[in-house]
Amino acid sequence: MPQGQPSVIPDDGLTTRQRRNRPLVVVHTGIGKGKSTAAFGLALRAWNQGWPIGVFQFVKSAKWKVGEENALRVLGASGEGGTVDWHKMGEGWSWVQRDAQMDNEEKAREGWEQVKRDLAAETYRLYVLDEFAYPMHWGWVDTDEVVEVLRDRPGTQHVVITGRNAPEKLLDLADLVTDMSKVKHPMDAGQKGQRGIEW
Repeated sequence: MPQGQPSVIPDDGLTTRQRRNRPLVVVHTGIGKGKSTAAFGLALRAWNQGWPIGVFQFVKSAKWKVGEENALRVLGASGEGGTVDWHKMGEGWSWVQRDAQMDNEEKAREGWEQVKRDLAAETYRLYVLDEFAYPMHWGWVDTDEVVEVLRDRPGTQHVVITGRNAPEKLLDLADLVTDMSKVKHPMDAGQKGQRGIEW
């Protein structure tokens, strides 16, 4: 396996090992497809390392069964890798329907409060905050508070956040930011989502 070499070695007083094992904030944003899929791929790697994983879905419907949920739940219960807890914060709302479902603003806040409690207790080693960029973008959750909590989180907890329109302050804090751009999509030609591809 190739060994990546950093182009810059900071003068931060850390050893190479300490710097390598520093917990990360990862953001997958942009209008392209694959933000959540990439985050769940990261969760598979974390599961393989035996890490406890907490998935918090902030926007996708609580009734929507995504394929990754079933796969990660089965893996988490297998006893072979890490454990997986899956939390759904919405009641069937999405970024398309948000104007008609404003009562879910409170659910997003409650979800963030739970994440804060878990971070303080160091409940998980990896947090997948799926579609969490939306509540920040809409002003439902205070971005400054999110940045402060993530910056000051204890231990070695990694956090990956997905969603379009991730706030600039979050991007500035993050260690890794990927902007998924759309070049082409089947929906552009009138094709709806399909099993095994979208869910």
